[in-house]
Amino acid sequence: MDSPPITKAARTRAAANMPDYAQTRAEFSWEAAEKAIDGLGGNRLNMAHEAIDRHVAAGHGDQIAMRWIGKAGDVQDFSYRDLQLQTNRFANALRAHGLNRGDKVYSLLGRVPELYVAALGTLKAGCVFCPLFSAFGPEPIQSRMEIGGANAIVTSTRLYRRKLKKLRADLPELRRVFLTDGQEPDTVKLAEATENASDAFTTEPMGPEDPALLHFTSGTTGKPKGVVHVHQAVVAHHTTGRLALDLCPDDVYWCTADPGWVTGTSYGIIAPLTNRTTMIIDEAEFDVESWYNTLEREAVNVWYTAPTAIRMLMKAGAAPAKAHDFPALRFMASVGEPLNPEAVIWSNDTFGMPFHDNWWQTETGGIMIANYASMDIKPGSMGKPLPGIDAGIVKIDDTGLRELTEPMTIGELALRPGWPSMMRAYLHEEARYAKCFRDDWYLSGDLAMRDADGYFWFVGRSDDLIKSAGHLIGPFEVESALIEHPAVAEAGVIGVPDDTAGEIVKAFIALKPGYEASEGLRLELTGHARKRLGPAVAPKAIEFRGNLPKTRSGKIMRRLLKARELGLPEGDISTLESDET
Repeated sequence: MDSPPITKAARTRAAANMPDYAQTRAEFSWEAAEKAIDGLGGNRLNMAHEAIDRHVAAGHGDQIAMRWIGKAGDVQDFSYRDLQLQTNRFANALRAHGLNRGDKVYSLLGRVPELYVAALGTLKAGCVFCPLFSAFGPEPIQSRMEIGGANAIVTSTRLYRRKLKKLRADLPELRRVFLTDGQEPDTVKLAEATENASDAFTTEPMGPEDPALLHFTSGTTGKPKGVVHVHQAVVAHHTTGRLALDLCPDDVYWCTADPGWVTGTSYGIIAPLTNRTTMIIDEAEFDVESWYNTLEREAVNVWYTAPTAIRMLMKAGAAPAKAHDFPALRFMASVGEPLNPEAVIWSNDTFGMPFHDNWWQTETGGIMIANYASMDIKPGSMGKPLPGIDAGIVKIDDTGLRELTEPMTIGELALRPGWPSMMRAYLHEEARYAKCFRDDWYLSGDLAMRDADGYFWFVGRSDDLIKSAGHLIGPFEVESALIEHPAVAEAGVIGVPDDTAGEIVKAFIALKPGYEASEGLRLELTGHARKRLGPAVAPKAIEFRGNLPKTRSGKIMRRLLKARELGLPEGDISTLESDET
């Protein structure tokens, strides 16, 4: 909050879709936004129609919809017409194998073309699509397929043999397994099924409230939650793609998220296609030089990635970026966890433009609060609510719920319900779903503050807040201060019990290359944090780690740090990607 704003006047690229935030917000309505999509008549619609078929009908079938870059560097282009024909065949293959409207079709694949065809073909057929991370082990796969009642899954022979084959007897609702390569007993060879299918298919007309997507989000305890989104969510995907990511037709767009994470579906498939962009899909995992080569070679216009990746780019320094030229790049955005101020300033210095942070959740289905191209950026802030979204800071106590209007007062971030991509259910958990809503507010579970200019600032999850000697301390503020030190690559902060203060702040630090853990560095970091934050907020304990536990979407798992520190149950760790070494 101490960093000076990065003004829009100082940037080299202008906003294409929302030149004036205040005016757009004043004039916006979701009813008008719905008119920007086609629909199928009679209050019917389908996400896949908006993503593919309407563009082909409008004469854009030859435009490249998806450029896939394989791990070995091979490239495949798919035009909008190609996607239309392939998704038609996939939908017909589903029908031929007994999958009908409302059935649940899962995917267990890496970022390969078959995943994207399966997602869109499933929606086209009126089935519900549920993506799983290919890195999941058998237990999280089984729990998600049981909760969702999976009727079919698309996977590879290798993944089937390693992770799914032994589970089939325990999944009675699973009727079909489609394999993208090879064949096993009691499975369907996908290539053969689609080659034999017609490339003509009438997209299933769905009601606005018909389920379309099922995403799972982990809880601190118990089983993962199945979050249901409906076909009407496409209105929010399309709109937020335009306003928050500034997507325009013919843009080259790269979202680095895997579709196993909600961002990889909402903004890695649906939003870019409804806005008629060319999507870049990179099968390989993160590599600094490879990523910069892709940005330059593919002339990417809009880039959407995660704070963890940005911190890894920072870790490599500015020199690798400066060795490349990105004249086409006009907008960069970040999501997954709050983006530290240092990362915003670094990106502005390195690329000539900042990363624009935004906030949303699996439950909201789309971006709710963002830093827009037409606004000044306050490094470290989530930004302002999307047009059509009413956000507030609320507090619940013995007197009930009340909205907090005093600037920079910590409370729970809440939204007025009614946007199109709002979750419609936690599958089979009606009581849990009902607890998310109170007095006409959706309660996010995130703590935040709103400043006098209307910018929102993330503090932490409600169960992350540290109460030390009468002070309420948000871990993100402490982590951001620590990351400003040149030795620190990543920081995770928790509260640990203390007989005197109630809790004290403890920081876990991963260092950049070239720095070694030592008592001298620990003291230096403590002094740095005290200077930035004051002794009441600065960490009282610092522990060095080779790496910090993170989810596949890049969030540092503070609750896991705390559980291990205190010897508590770890809860659901199925989304854990990296861990301490």
